[in-house]
Amino acid sequence: MISKETTQAAPRRALLISAFKGASQKSTCVEHLDELALLAYTWGIEVAEKIPCPIRKYDASTFITEGKLEEVVARARELEVDLVIFDDEVAPSQQRNLEKAFGIPVIDRTEVILGVFAQRAQTKEARLQIELAQVKYQAPRLKRMWTHLSRQAGTSGGGGGGAYLKGEGEKQIEIDRRILKKRIDQLQQEISDVHAIRNTQRSAREKSDIPVFAIIGYTNVGKSTLLNALTDAEVLVEDKLFATLDTTTRKFTLSNNQNVLLIDTVGFIRKLPHLLVAAFKSTLEEALYADILLHIVDVSHPMAEEQAATTFEVLKELGAEEKPVITVLNKIDQSHSQDMVDRLRLTYPKTVPISALQRTGFSELEELMIEEISRQRRELFLRIPQREYGVVSAVIREGQVLHQEYEENDVLMRVRIPAPLAGKLAKYEIKNTKRKVL
Repeated sequence: MISKETTQAAPRRALLISAFKGASQKSTCVEHLDELALLAYTWGIEVAEKIPCPIRKYDASTFITEGKLEEVVARARELEVDLVIFDDEVAPSQQRNLEKAFGIPVIDRTEVILGVFAQRAQTKEARLQIELAQVKYQAPRLKRMWTHLSRQAGTSGGGGGGAYLKGEGEKQIEIDRRILKKRIDQLQQEISDVHAIRNTQRSAREKSDIPVFAIIGYTNVGKSTLLNALTDAEVLVEDKLFATLDTTTRKFTLSNNQNVLLIDTVGFIRKLPHLLVAAFKSTLEEALYADILLHIVDVSHPMAEEQAATTFEVLKELGAEEKPVITVLNKIDQSHSQDMVDRLRLTYPKTVPISALQRTGFSELEELMIEEISRQRRELFLRIPQREYGVVSAVIREGQVLHQEYEENDVLMRVRIPAPLAGKLAKYEIKNTKRKVL
C-alpha cells in the first residue's frame, strides 16, 4: 500500500479510471470518478485526468479488455503519471497484471479510502480499526510485494541459485503471512478491549434514559456542520470527504426543555469496502443503539438520491434499517432541483428542509424531533412520596413534567417519560385519575 507518509513527502500524480457498460451508465460513471477525485485530493494526490472507460465485458486478468488497456496505458505515459487508480475493486491478480502493463503502481478505490481513513483517524479505536482493515487488505496481496524475488530467480543463471532465491521468497511470504495473522489477532483483541469501554459508556447513556439521536448520512453532507450549529461542538468541518471519522457526542436542549444527546457519526459512501464495514462497525453501530436517526441529505448535490439510498443500504448491513428516521434535507438554500426535493420527500416521509450553515429550518427540525420522541414516550400520572424525592429528581431529569403539585406528604405529577423509565415507575402510577388539575 501507499503510505500516508509517502503521499505527504512526495505528492503523487494519478490517472483515474472507471469502467461502465452501456451509454446509460456513463453519467453515473462520471459522477463516481468525480467522487474518486475528491477522495484522492483528500488523501493528498493530484489528479491528472479522469477516464470513463466503456467496455462490453470485464476481463478476468486485467479488469478492462486488452484494447482499452492499451489506450489507457498510452494515455498514462503521455501524462507522465506515477500512479493509476481504478474506481472499482481490483483483484490482487488483476492488480499485478495491470502494474506490469502500466509499469507503475496501480491501486483501487478501496486502497484510497483506507489511506484517507488512516490519515484522518484521531482516536485509538479508529486507528486500531483502520490498521486492522489495512492488514486484512494486504494479506492477499503479499505475492505482489515479493515479485522482485521471482525476477531475481529468473536472472541468476542455472544451478541452485535461482531455486534458492525462489525458495526464500516463498518462505518469506509464509513468514509474512504468520506475522500478519498474529497482528490481526492482536488488533482484534485491542479493539475488543476498547469496545468494552464503549459498551460501558453506552450503558451509562441508556441508564440515563435521555433520548439519543445519531446524525447519519453520506460523507460531506453537513453532519458536523449541523452538530456545530446546534451545540457549538467545535467539530472539525472541511470540504473534504471523511473530515469526521471519530464519533462526537453533545447534549442539546430542545425548545420544550427536553434534553437529548446528539451523536455525529462517520459518513457513509458508495462502494464502501466490506473491510471497513466490518472494521468500523463499532463506530457505525452508534446508529444501532440510538433511539432516533437524523438522516442528513445534501439536496444541492446532483446525486443526492443515490447518496441517500447508499446510506440506507449501509444501515441495512448494520441491521439498523427499522430505526425511526427523520430525513433532514440540508443545503436547501443551494438546491437547484425542486423535483428532486419533491421525490426525496415522497421517498422519505418524515422530512424537513434546513440549511445548517445558514441556521435556517431549525425550529421545524426541533418540532419533528419532539414529535418523534413523544411517539416513544408514555404520559403518566404519578404519586411519589416526598421521602423518595430522588425518584422525583430522576423524573424531572429524564422526562418532561407537564404538571406538578403537592398533596400532604406526596408529590403529584403528570409527566411524559421514556417507556423504559415508565416501567420502573409502575408502582407510583395513578390510574383512572379524575383530578382536573392534573
